[in-house]
Amino acid sequence: MQPTPAHPPAAPARRIEVSVPEQLLQVFDGIEEVARFPVSTSKFGLGSELDSGRTPLGEFEVGEKIGAGAEPCTIFRSREPCGLWSPAAPTEEDLVLTRILWLHGREEHNANTRERYIYIHGTNQEGRIGTEASHGCVRMNNADVIALYDMVEVGTPVTIRAQA
Repeated sequence: MQPTPAHPPAAPARRIEVSVPEQLLQVFDGIEEVARFPVSTSKFGLGSELDSGRTPLGEFEVGEKIGAGAEPCTIFRSREPCGLWSPAAPTEEDLVLTRILWLHGREEHNANTRERYIYIHGTNQEGRIGTEASHGCVRMNNADVIALYDMVEVGTPVTIRAQA
């Protein structure tokens, strides 16, 4: 008879990794990939400077989740729902849609990420997913951001890296 461990094994740690060169977001449980989604990072490049419009690199965590239960394509302004976007009414405006995962930086160089309002969010520019087209955030297809939102919790680690 085998001894019973004093504590059950810990559940695998869920985490998010974003590869800027691949424009790819992956979700892992421990070392096992459980999901992958195409994304769009900044058209202005990489960096953590205020008002730069760049995507920051390094270690983050999901600091807040906003939009639980909101209709797909709900428009968020200042993180508040304010209507629905329709593909029949195209706009060049970079809208924040569907769900928001507000990133908080965990390193000195990206500690300003929260005050820069860097999110993982849905977009009205789904045709640009897979290219560098955002204003600093990590954009996703709206169906994909709903799936991601439901997979992770506040505190989930996020890594954004400049290499594949």
